[in-house]
Amino acid sequence: MKEILHPLHAGKRFLLCVALCLPALLSQAQTEARIPTADQVGAAQMPDTIAPIYAPFDMPQLTKPVFPDYSITIKKKSVKKGQLATTAIQTAIDEVCKRGGGTVIIPEGVWNTGRIILKSNVNLHLDEGAELHFSGDVKDYLPVVFTRSAGIEGMSLGSFIYANGQENIAVTGRGRMIGPERDCQILKQNIGYGDFDKYIAYDKPATERIYDGHDGTSVFLPTFIGPINCKNVYIEGVTLERSVFWNIVPVYCENVIIRGVTVNSVGIPTGDGMDIESCKNVLIEYNTLSTGDDCFTIKSGRGIDGMRVNRPTENIVLRYNLAKIGHGGITCGSETAGMIRDVYAHDCVFQGTDVGLRFKTRRPRGGGGEDLYYERIRMNLEASAIHFDMLGSSTYVGSQATRKMQKPDEFTPVYRNVHIKDVIIENASYFLKVAGIPESPARNVEISNVESNSKNLILINDMNGLKLKNAVLQSADNKIQISDGRNLHFEDIRFRVNGGKVLKHVDGELSENIYFKNCKPSVQE
Repeated sequence: MKEILHPLHAGKRFLLCVALCLPALLSQAQTEARIPTADQVGAAQMPDTIAPIYAPFDMPQLTKPVFPDYSITIKKKSVKKGQLATTAIQTAIDEVCKRGGGTVIIPEGVWNTGRIILKSNVNLHLDEGAELHFSGDVKDYLPVVFTRSAGIEGMSLGSFIYANGQENIAVTGRGRMIGPERDCQILKQNIGYGDFDKYIAYDKPATERIYDGHDGTSVFLPTFIGPINCKNVYIEGVTLERSVFWNIVPVYCENVIIRGVTVNSVGIPTGDGMDIESCKNVLIEYNTLSTGDDCFTIKSGRGIDGMRVNRPTENIVLRYNLAKIGHGGITCGSETAGMIRDVYAHDCVFQGTDVGLRFKTRRPRGGGGEDLYYERIRMNLEASAIHFDMLGSSTYVGSQATRKMQKPDEFTPVYRNVHIKDVIIENASYFLKVAGIPESPARNVEISNVESNSKNLILINDMNGLKLKNAVLQSADNKIQISDGRNLHFEDIRFRVNGGKVLKHVDGELSENIYFKNCKPSVQE
């Protein structure tokens, strides 16, 4: 156990349990911050206790829930041969809830099941060696329930483990949860999320948008663990494998803790690790994710429907997490309608991920993100380290993906007030890549205390307000490319590039107030 001083609160101490002391320090010329390595974060390093939560915004101290000392253990004899264990598990949950709460224990062994619905004051606990194998048949997730899928409300299959309007619920243990095979019925009736909007009856209330799969019709894909409208949600220790869609997805929830979880959805195109949607007060710590899409993701609703609901995601703390394979280490968006604000990620490692810090939205999505804080992050990446991806692809949003200036409206999203410091980038394609929206450029971004090694340096399209300070940027490329960038300030930068010269190329009628101060070598036209 190593005792360290939290840098945001001098004099306030907390215990970080790690197997080894933190040996890897960023260059003393850049920062005194201690930045963890991959073997010091993630599920294998989770301590028993939850350390105090510190953040640059008001954040409550979240604690583990307490359940009554009453339990039911599921018995094999309660499940008839060849049948699912759904009824036995659900009956136990209902009974424990009715008695005032407690724990339902899934013991060692393989248990086949359909949808499980959690109830208030119940902890669903998977013993080590327990495996919940979820069905791929639509009928095992009926009747339909109220859900939100990719930021849009409707009535469909819900989640493998579902809860609605419950309090003090948990999924814990050392067991595994495994989704169905890839040729299952649910996936064959997938609504298709690339052009999702054209299937949604926006003129109907959400409770009248029915996607029940009858006669082979489409369904919303179920998430793995998906509480909605719940308070005091606790998820710890379990392993999730082979999801059909996003894995852990709390929606409209308050006071959520997710810790020590392992996810493996590699090869699954929509296999996000965690998606926090329109929630408040969330702690995400000591998790290890290997995914087929984004790893740790913050969302707040999509376009018309998300703006109708208008519920932000706010007060989110991510710490001591490990992102391995995945499209993005920590991603905001692209569903941003209700706004994403007050996010603080610190002491996280991205090891083999595509993009590191990813800020996504689209012109029709609305809302955006603001007041986002990142520090003490280590990245070893396949793609860009810091990427603002605000336009998207014409495949999905057509002409709205172009850089042609458009008139702003209520669906024009923003990203602003982003603070990033104390970062080591061991490998990346770009250090910084910005694709802002011409009428809504990425705004007020501060990056400091960085040591980066990337194939390319910086590419900026449509940005207003950048302070990049105190950095060592090593790259095989020597070009800084800026189009319609304004108020971009580079100070105390040491470039280590081939040829010893740094070349900048600036174009666009809006480009102005771009300066380099105390940069070596000096930046040339």
